[in-house]
Amino acid sequence: MRKISLLLSLFVLCVSSAMAKLPERKTYLYAVKGADSLYLDHYSANVEGYRPCVIYIFGGGFVNGVRYQEWYEPYFQMLLDEGYDVVSIDYRRGLRPMMTQSEQTPSVKDVVIQLNKAINMAVEDLFSATLFIIENHEKLQINPTKLITSGSSAGAITALQAEYAIANRTSLAAVLPEGFDYAGVMSFAGAIFSVDGKPKWKNKPAPIIMFHGNSDQQVPYDKATMMGIGFYGPKYLSEELAKENSPYWFYDMEYQGHNIAGAPMFTNHNEIKTFIQDFAIKRRPLMIHTVIKDGELPESKTKFKLKDYIEANFGK
Repeated sequence: MRKISLLLSLFVLCVSSAMAKLPERKTYLYAVKGADSLYLDHYSANVEGYRPCVIYIFGGGFVNGVRYQEWYEPYFQMLLDEGYDVVSIDYRRGLRPMMTQSEQTPSVKDVVIQLNKAINMAVEDLFSATLFIIENHEKLQINPTKLITSGSSAGAITALQAEYAIANRTSLAAVLPEGFDYAGVMSFAGAIFSVDGKPKWKNKPAPIIMFHGNSDQQVPYDKATMMGIGFYGPKYLSEELAKENSPYWFYDMEYQGHNIAGAPMFTNHNEIKTFIQDFAIKRRPLMIHTVIKDGELPESKTKFKLKDYIEANFGK
């Protein structure tokens, strides 16, 4: 989450010169929470009528990140070209005080407490942005029944956690209209964090696509828990969704690391288009597990303990 791989950094630099110019964005204040004024940027597709909308949630380990960076542009432009609006949102980065003020690596207990608080805070802000879109959908020309979340790393965790809250009708989701659900969830290197044991779905979630590498040391590919507390990644989640006959697509990438937090925004446009059309728009009851093995990639470590993830993300 916190550390962006060298591979992704180099990739971003290589493509930055070929960026497409986005249409003019409109910026709105969607919430004020304490000292934080939260904004969203709205990009409109050149299509008449009410349009589906992808809500983008940036990554950065709940410490860094912003709602606009130049390297997002090809991804946003692809979505706009398909006729989907894009809304990119601010959210409060709840781990920033802990990571910027402490000189020592935090304890496991502190990490659990602060991480749970930060994730819930980000979900609250996503729900506030969602409510703003719903309440202003006529002005924005957005179809409120076709909202799709898309997140990278910490943003992917937020997207998955938000859908988990909706499916389980938790208090966090109470601000949303009765019966509301996202049309789909797109997770680029995300997971669900639980302090209450294994995740359980009281209701079927929206269709979910999860891109993840099994060598990711920042966000667990399978699960990383201690005494029922920890992260449950796409390998675990896809197996549970299959048992529930709940639509999902697990894009499973061997020996790939946390570069998958950003890479699908450049390299997997066809899969993203298919997911939005077939899963989110047409609501086809599909369950897909795509395994990608690249013989050019060297073998790398795929087994990590919770301690490894904590050190990778929070070590000084």
